[in-house]
Amino acid sequence: MGKNVLILSASPRKGGNSDILCDEFKKGAEKSGNSVEKIFLRDKKISPCVACYYCKDHEGKCAINDDMAYIIDRIMKSDVIVMASPVYFYSVNAQIKALIDRCVAKWLDIKNKEFYYIMTAAEDSQRAMDCALECFRGFAKCLEGSVEKGVIFGTGVYTMGEIKSTAFMKEAFEMGLNV
Repeated sequence: MGKNVLILSASPRKGGNSDILCDEFKKGAEKSGNSVEKIFLRDKKISPCVACYYCKDHEGKCAINDDMAYIIDRIMKSDVIVMASPVYFYSVNAQIKALIDRCVAKWLDIKNKEFYYIMTAAEDSQRAMDCALECFRGFAKCLEGSVEKGVIFGTGVYTMGEIKSTAFMKEAFEMGLNV
């Protein structure tokens, strides 16, 4: 029986390098019999957390009325979560960071998830991605039973679509295939 896979693509550009790798991961995961949903975060309204803690007294319901309730529902129903972001100033971008922070409403209920991380950067060094990876890992460490299953460091890509001519495409497909 396949797994429920949720891909959270934080690329600000549809068809951007990290988004393209998400699509390759998705193809592999679907080919191996998994159910896959990809959410392109730029198309969603996700306001930043305001630390009001309304959620604490309202069974995890957030006071902010935006698309995050839908995303949290999808996170809760998933077995596998793929988090993808371009690397900006050695960290994840604002789109995925806002999502991570808003998970405070249900973080105690998000349990036993497998995580994959996809990052892209213009720099050729994986070291340039260390802080971004630690941001993803820090989030997962807060969630009971989370397990890191794979990381893609899409280095040396800047222009939109440049990733297509790299070995990272095959890596993303095969990682998805092996979910």
